[in-house]
Amino acid sequence: MTRVLEFIVALIIVVVVGVVVGIIMPGSGHVERSLVVSKDLRQVYDVVANFRTFPDYAVLRAYDPRTQYTLSGNAYGAGSEISWNSQDEKVGTGKLTVASATPDFSKIDTTVNSAQIIWNVDNDWRGSDKHFTLDLLRQGNTGKLTKITWSYDVSYGFNLMDRYSNLYIHGQPDAFIQYSLNSLQNVLAGVPNIDYSALDPYVQQTKPTPVLLVSTSMKRKDGLDGLNEATDAAIKQIQDAAKKLGVQTNGPRIIFTTNYGDETYTFDVAEPINTDTLTVAGQSVKLTPPTPPSLNDQLQPASSSTAANPANADNTQPGGKDRFGRLVVDNNVRATLAFGGPALQAVWNGTAAGVPQTRDMLKAYSQTHGYKYDEVINRLYDILVQPEVKDNTGAIQTYAQFAVYLPLQDSSNGGAVPQQTPEQQAGIKQPAVMNANGQPASSSTAPAPASTAAAPVK
Repeated sequence: MTRVLEFIVALIIVVVVGVVVGIIMPGSGHVERSLVVSKDLRQVYDVVANFRTFPDYAVLRAYDPRTQYTLSGNAYGAGSEISWNSQDEKVGTGKLTVASATPDFSKIDTTVNSAQIIWNVDNDWRGSDKHFTLDLLRQGNTGKLTKITWSYDVSYGFNLMDRYSNLYIHGQPDAFIQYSLNSLQNVLAGVPNIDYSALDPYVQQTKPTPVLLVSTSMKRKDGLDGLNEATDAAIKQIQDAAKKLGVQTNGPRIIFTTNYGDETYTFDVAEPINTDTLTVAGQSVKLTPPTPPSLNDQLQPASSSTAANPANADNTQPGGKDRFGRLVVDNNVRATLAFGGPALQAVWNGTAAGVPQTRDMLKAYSQTHGYKYDEVINRLYDILVQPEVKDNTGAIQTYAQFAVYLPLQDSSNGGAVPQQTPEQQAGIKQPAVMNANGQPASSSTAPAPASTAAAPVK
């Protein structure tokens, strides 16, 4: 009997000590990790202000590759949500929500040195008011480095079990941050180092459009003169082919980029036509979108003759299909259905020399916002919306305007292409046609539209 009483007393003492220790333990928990990345603050901000790239760097799929994600809420900024589900107990189920992102993305430029994004955490970790805070601080002599401090905070209140869980805050929460932060660095490393803060891109829903096109190339060293010469030669071939086919071209010229190499720029020049059914070699053919080449076609080396003329790489006869599934009109001219589906679009005012930089900006913007693209078939393209205007002395009065497009596709992480970019949602207008002083051109000096035909956008 005495031993029983001793046991009960000892148990009471343990309970009392446990309660006392629990009471004096902290009522909240905090853990943080920091890392400096060689990326501009705006790019880092854009990646963590939405969850479209979160599955690419979060630790969860390292625990369970079959973890399923679902995006919901806003596509960007406060209100963005991502939830996950896994049969692995270490992953379980949970949800993150962007509670705030300050300052607003439109306010972040080279003069802004810090930003903060807060994610609310809803999972089975003990405690309440759980949230991650990502503090971004611009660093480096040129301001091109960003220090990311990723912290986790939780409130335990007077729940003793929750307070004891603070002893393990350096377990899962800490591991989550450390692994994800390192992986985030890898994701950011794949983003081109280019400042796109002046870009105002829109998501456009394009419609399939029949075009005639010619594949060509130029030496980069030849500059704009080489580009204009190659483009003019291709346009002449397209116009001649259209005349033979009995169809009309009804839109501005389009350039599809194939490879913007260090020495050679390879591209397709295209013009829209007024029908999607052509009669070639005595056969009526309805045009279809291009298709990816087979693996054998991709691996087959090009001969010297095909390198000089990419359009002849298939050696097919008129009426046949080349390796991209495009209709062969003659030796150089192809016909296909271009566009169709969502595309990220931006405006460039100036000479064609600025179009490549705009393409790079669109690709960087797409990566930081989690928009997926594939340049093999759905290549970047630009449309000459307004031609350049010069006076009698050859001085530019009004710049040319180009609409540059990056076709998009749904994300494998379970996210469809958003209907709008943050710029569209905020009502930010794209640049108008500009005059030589960098101001919007007046109606009297602005050039006439390159075509009165409907643009390839729904």
